[in-house]
Order: sequence, then C-alpha cells, then structure tokens
Amino acid sequence: QVQLVESGGGLVQAGGSLRLSCAASGRTFSSYAMGWFRQAPGKEREFVAAISRSGGSTYYAGSVEGRFTISRDNAKKTVYLQMNSLKPEDTAVYYCAAVGYCSGYGCYDSRNYEYWGQGTQVTVSS
Repeated sequence: QVQLVESGGGLVQAGGSLRLSCAASGRTFSSYAMGWFRQAPGKEREFVAAISRSGGSTYYAGSVEGRFTISRDNAKKTVYLQMNSLKPEDTAVYYCAAVGYCSGYGCYDSRNYEYWGQGTQVTVSS
C-alpha cells in the first residue's frame, strides 16, 4: 500500500510558476513509477507527466512539454512537478499517482495506476 499526498497548488497569474510535490509513504517508493494527471471542471482526467522508477525516463503530454518538468527524489520519497509559463488552460485539480511499472504509452493511461493522491487545486488567472 502506498499513500500519496500532494501539495503546492494555488492561485497564480498566467506566465507564472508553481512547483507541486507529492510525498509518498508506505512501501518502497523507488519501486513505483509515478505520474501526474489533472482534471478540469467538466472534463475527463488527463495525463500530464510520468517518470520511471529510477527517474531515468520521463514522459509528457504535448500540451505541457517544454513548460513542465517532472522529477523525483527517491531518498525523500517525493515526486515533483515544476510548472512554468502557466496558462489559464492549465487550471485543474492535479493528482499524483503510482504504478509498479510502466513504459512508453502505458505510462499515459490512468487506468494502469494503482494508487492516487487526493489532488491539489491549481488555478491560473488571465
């Protein structure tokens, strides 16, 4: 069992930055690939970014590539999402999630993830 707690959300102006954190507890954090997803009001949950267990591979949605960076610190059992050049369309509840293993397109599919956090709200004003 893995417990995930997100933090770092808030209100920011367009063009600004935020850094989300997701702290894990429970079983060995380094045994899990990690992902970030988001859900805007009235929309389905969508993939944002993912990172392999070692951190050696990362994956991004086209809409955030070049603006967002996912990273992890296995010693601190934490995964991060650095979000730069934020746009109003980035407004959503952001969730982190864990899966034992994923690669390639498998990391993009929310159905593959086993554990989820409660989410943190990000609001970008224009």
